[in-house]
Amino acid sequence: MPPTDPKESAIVATLDPGTYTAIVHGKGNATGIALVEVYDLESTNGAQLGNVSTRGSVQAGDGAMIGGVIVGGDLPADVLVRAIGPSLTSQGVASALEDTTLELHGSDGDLLASNDDWESTQKQKIIDTGAVPTDPRESAIVRTLVPGTYTAIARGKNDTTGVALVEVYVLP
Repeated sequence: MPPTDPKESAIVATLDPGTYTAIVHGKGNATGIALVEVYDLESTNGAQLGNVSTRGSVQAGDGAMIGGVIVGGDLPADVLVRAIGPSLTSQGVASALEDTTLELHGSDGDLLASNDDWESTQKQKIIDTGAVPTDPRESAIVRTLVPGTYTAIARGKNDTTGVALVEVYVLP
């Protein structure tokens, strides 16, 4: 799976259990849209990815933040998908998105679920995950996903802009 363009970067590493961060910088401080991908190259070793998240700028219109996830294997996976914005302010993130909305799409682009303000739908299911957003303006979706590809799209409510975090957790 090498990058298709010589200007793209890749890291291959064997990681011990823990938390890791990949940071993307544009060469010469250039700006633009980047794609960060994480692959398990040895799925038979018993290791399992528990969460993947990305923090970035959410812009209006086509400038939404998009996170993709692939459910592999033969069995469905229960997941929690979150779009976090307002609570980032308390962690020192400047210009955090003040109110998030979240959509979950299947590989065919069909909308599977959406949420604006996590307490408005699936409140008890989200509480039961133990990973409750800390601000009621943040969004979350609990869903069982069959093997396939999925896309989570975070936007600002009423086309507002700011920094947000899109997370996908695999639930036990």
